[in-house]
Amino acid sequence: MPRRGENIYKRKDGRWEGRYKNGYDTNGKIIYKSLYAHSYSEIKEKLRQYTSNPIQPQYGGKPLSDYALQWLETIKMSRKIATYNKYKTIYLLHINPVIGECRINFINSRHIEKIINNTAMLSPKTQNDIMCVVKLIFEYAAQNGEKTSFSMKGYCIRQKYKCIRVLSVEEQHRFTEFLLSDLNLIKIGIYLSLCTGLRIGELCALQRENVNLETGELLVRKTLQRVQVENGAYKTEVIITEPKSINSVRDIPLPEFLTDICRHFYKKLKPEDYLLTGTTKYMEPRALQYHFKKYIKECSIEDLNFHALRHTFATRCVENGFEIKTLSEILGHVNVNITLNRYVHSSIDLKRANMEKLNSVF
Repeated sequence: MPRRGENIYKRKDGRWEGRYKNGYDTNGKIIYKSLYAHSYSEIKEKLRQYTSNPIQPQYGGKPLSDYALQWLETIKMSRKIATYNKYKTIYLLHINPVIGECRINFINSRHIEKIINNTAMLSPKTQNDIMCVVKLIFEYAAQNGEKTSFSMKGYCIRQKYKCIRVLSVEEQHRFTEFLLSDLNLIKIGIYLSLCTGLRIGELCALQRENVNLETGELLVRKTLQRVQVENGAYKTEVIITEPKSINSVRDIPLPEFLTDICRHFYKKLKPEDYLLTGTTKYMEPRALQYHFKKYIKECSIEDLNFHALRHTFATRCVENGFEIKTLSEILGHVNVNITLNRYVHSSIDLKRANMEKLNSVF
């Protein structure tokens, strides 16, 4: 007779059935398979043969969600709060609902493809960010002794080239005349971005102490942004931190015409006063963006983002023969490739001028 716990029993058709473990499903539950025989001793011998080399579990002891939450806690102090919030939001919205409860060693291409299909309406950039977070979670699990056989290599969403519009020379002249015709602190700030390539957060964080009127230099030391917060009285809050990267901490020499404007308007400000407001109260990027859009509309210029000023500055510099390494450092880039590939937009006039150089060759 079968003993308790053997998983052997006699069926109604007179046969004996024995069940044994044959792996695990996506949730880590045991999958059983059955063997059949005409007697108890025969089925017991069959089970002995099948279980003499027992199947080892092919999944980690924890679901992916456990590793993900541990990883997020680990990087909390080493990443900027905006980066941490971005990673956490990506995980909670796009990864956890699909594979959060799956054992990490069971995850395969089908799971990743499901995430990609679920996020098909998002931009390729966002989809690649999601794949990056999944990869980082896998790497964290591997560093903590988890044997993961699945590789994220090759999962890269092809991005469509998006042409970023910059101000044409005519639009730039029109916008510049508008700003300089009736100057105020906000217009000066926008003009500074157009002439130096400042990011909007860097501009909002500039204080009087960051302008050296004697040497004519702009000292970029901080950036201002609104980020999501956990367990706060509000969902978001404004933070002032170090700039985007170590290369973004930079000194920008101002041309003489900009230095003269800064002397006139900033000389009476206190060191702690913000350049955009003239007081110790800052202006948020969202508010500055509102003023920028308003000014663009008044100039009858087609709608564009504040960041287009940075692209316009880089493009004008290249058109006027700026040395690329110097331009890269003024923009605060890690290397010149970023400057050339992302921030330089060759106009048709510049292309034509360069093609005209072939006249003497052909």
